[in-house]
Amino acid sequence: MTARTPLTASFADEESCVRAVAAVRAAGFGRPRVFSPCASERIEEALQMRRSPVRRWVLCGGITGCLSGFALTIGLSTSYPRMTAGMPIVSIPPFVIIAFELTILFGALSGVLGFLVHGEFPVRAPVPGYGARFSNDCFGVQIECAADDQARAEEIVRAAGAVEVVHEVA
Repeated sequence: MTARTPLTASFADEESCVRAVAAVRAAGFGRPRVFSPCASERIEEALQMRRSPVRRWVLCGGITGCLSGFALTIGLSTSYPRMTAGMPIVSIPPFVIIAFELTILFGALSGVLGFLVHGEFPVRAPVPGYGARFSNDCFGVQIECAADDQARAEEIVRAAGAVEVVHEVA
């Protein structure tokens, strides 16, 4: 098994970074690590990142909350009937408020739970190749490749518009 070492390329703009990510993936190097000073949908699309499953947790929690709200209010109304001004025992309009509140509550709590289950928490160890310039005005693409593929990887990122290429020592 050959040792894989990182190669980090700096880019001046988002367009060249997106081109580099697409070229690296097309060359078969896998998904590179990207450093960006701002969130970018174009970079996420180029990386072919999957959608977060947390939204399903929120949907399930919201549906559960809504059903629980109606079950709670209807169940209590039928268990302890109280006739008020000739109104029916089970009257849906006032129950909608409780159902709405429980929808929001359960959706929020399940969203937090989904985040904790699926969250990719940051590694506290420093990432080799990361520099403060990637938080200011540069974009970076880091490729893990074998030592004999470093020249080909550098050629690909330079063709995409890399300003600087740094070979890291493993």
